[in-house]
Amino acid sequence: MIYWQSELGERITRVKICCIASVEEAWLAISSGASALGFVSKMPSGPGPIEEDLIASIVPHVPPGIATFLLTSETTAEPIIAQQHRTRVNTIQLVDAVEPGTHEALRNALPGVSLVQVIHVTGPESVEEAVEVAPRVNALLLDSGNPSLAVKELGGTGRVHDWSVSRQIRDRASVPLYLAGGLNPSNVGAAIESVRPFGVDICSGLRSNGLLDAAKVKAFMTVIRET
Repeated sequence: MIYWQSELGERITRVKICCIASVEEAWLAISSGASALGFVSKMPSGPGPIEEDLIASIVPHVPPGIATFLLTSETTAEPIIAQQHRTRVNTIQLVDAVEPGTHEALRNALPGVSLVQVIHVTGPESVEEAVEVAPRVNALLLDSGNPSLAVKELGGTGRVHDWSVSRQIRDRASVPLYLAGGLNPSNVGAAIESVRPFGVDICSGLRSNGLLDAAKVKAFMTVIRET
């Protein structure tokens, strides 16, 4: 399944708003129509990380039916499991490639918690990477980082990647796909038309001076509804 369908048969692209840093931002995103919220834990680089204690204080205010994603740069099961226990999110977003066996260990230790694997689209090689990992997770999220740098870029770059590669992944992957990377109200319509993702993911494109901007959120959601 790539889309939710409304009762009228309309295609609905889901929206995940990331880098949530307060209860107020969470409710702005939810009231605007977001179906998922992203909380960024410690990262080697990029915007939006907050302390796990703050994440844990926001998550109880999120109503049932809204996905709460913890973005983690950990690559082995034990610290990721500990993060979930501290924050109580219902979804783990793995922003880096993990050690062999980690997906299976997380499945066993965290029943009912969804796993989303980030694939940083750097070229055609990303297609095979995505297809190989897809059966072990609930969804993929395509972003524009570069894990091969000395200081890894694992998201939040504000860069758009090659959507034609993302479309290949969407056509071949066995799980739903979120599209991220440089999205904003001016380009998200074209991104959806090009890739046809299950959902889109956005952070910096909806912010002004570091804060979630209600006007930008409204403009973004208007494009989503009209695309």
